[in-house]
Amino acid sequence: MPKLYPFSAITADCRPDDHVVCYDGRGTDGKYKTWLDFLQDTARMRRFIRTKAARDWLLHCEDSWYFLIAYCALMQCGKEVYLVANTTPGFLGEVKNDSNEFLTDNGIPGSSSIPQLLADFAHVTEDEIRTCPKIDAEKTVFYIFTSGSTGKPKPIYSRLKEYEENNAFNLNQWADTYGDCKLIDTVSQCHSYGVAYTVQIPFTAGIPFRRKRVMTPSEFEAFTDAKYMIVTVPAFLKRTIDSGIKPKMQVGWIYTSGGVLKPDVAKGTQELFGFWPVEMYGSTETCGVGWRQSKNGLEWTPFTGARIWKTEDGCLGVKSPCVRDPKGFVIKDLVDILPDGRFLMKGRADSIVKIEEKRISLVEVENRLLASGMVNDVAVVALASERRQYLAAAIVFTKEGKALFEGKEKFEINRWFQHYLQQFFENVVVPKKWRYLEEIPMDMQGKKKKLEIQALFTAEA
Repeated sequence: MPKLYPFSAITADCRPDDHVVCYDGRGTDGKYKTWLDFLQDTARMRRFIRTKAARDWLLHCEDSWYFLIAYCALMQCGKEVYLVANTTPGFLGEVKNDSNEFLTDNGIPGSSSIPQLLADFAHVTEDEIRTCPKIDAEKTVFYIFTSGSTGKPKPIYSRLKEYEENNAFNLNQWADTYGDCKLIDTVSQCHSYGVAYTVQIPFTAGIPFRRKRVMTPSEFEAFTDAKYMIVTVPAFLKRTIDSGIKPKMQVGWIYTSGGVLKPDVAKGTQELFGFWPVEMYGSTETCGVGWRQSKNGLEWTPFTGARIWKTEDGCLGVKSPCVRDPKGFVIKDLVDILPDGRFLMKGRADSIVKIEEKRISLVEVENRLLASGMVNDVAVVALASERRQYLAAAIVFTKEGKALFEGKEKFEINRWFQHYLQQFFENVVVPKKWRYLEEIPMDMQGKKKKLEIQALFTAEA
């Protein structure tokens, strides 16, 4: 394992010029970007950035190499970076203005093209190439947009310092076991988990990472040439298992985060790839908080240096080197703290709703539906009309469910699930509206899109 160099510690000579930073295609295809390429391209980006007066810069990339170059150069120039995963015109209209600049690699209107800029500023001096401006981890600021509990995006203030603490825990804990892995991922770099695990950690540890993320499970079948580390989300692992593919990969490590990894999916991942996933738990505001491999139980082990507690309303409080506020931060997840210091998750606090003055757990309703054997995935949401509040459920069938309900009218399927749930709940808890889908709307991080799911019920299907 090469020596560790976080962004705040890099110098021009901390890696050999021929060290492989990034690759295209497969890890041994020979399409590499080296440390010298990194020095040259960051010098070109710095030259462009210094032609602009803007302090705030939006950044969105599909290519991880272009992301790394722009991200590093902006930090070297002391700019504030807004990581943009959502590039819809409506969202960009809210965050883009005349006082900020927008860097992308895919020609989004109103942006500057990173590939074109690298060509336009190709002629940089050897002195520029061999100069790596110091990045101050405490002063380097970037923002990550998160939906929070409302589903509406908001920028979360982040510093490089807390992320480097998060990365140091991971690397001190496991870097010696990564071996000679090359990294592939299925997540966007523009989220908390993505930027830490697909860019910062491999860059710091000198692990070659792939320029393009894996978009479909079938792509895994091509990676038979080397040993790989996979950074992914539970939803993608489930899709891979359900796809029926049998990749002949040599997998040395799997990180997953961004949602609940059910034990059967973890076990299926081990059977498919030969590695039991390491799950990371945290939030955009806290970075990493805890980890587990569910083969050893469902308990989470806090990161070294993290102090956790259970608040009066049952939520998880945390103070750690990864949390900027010295008073700590409360994550709206319900927990039980165990005597040995580990913790168990009990669902989102905002998954507890009141319907006709009765406290109802949306997660409990979802789990009952999953236990029916007819449901492969489900999202239960609370809705309100002028007359009442009620629950609604969006369902994806299992193979057994598809077979049972084939040819049935929607009202018959609704009635089957209503009768099933009435074995466990009062009638007020049973969803009043139902939608039957091929898949639940999710973002690239594998999180269910609450607003899109609620919108499914605004009109009768």
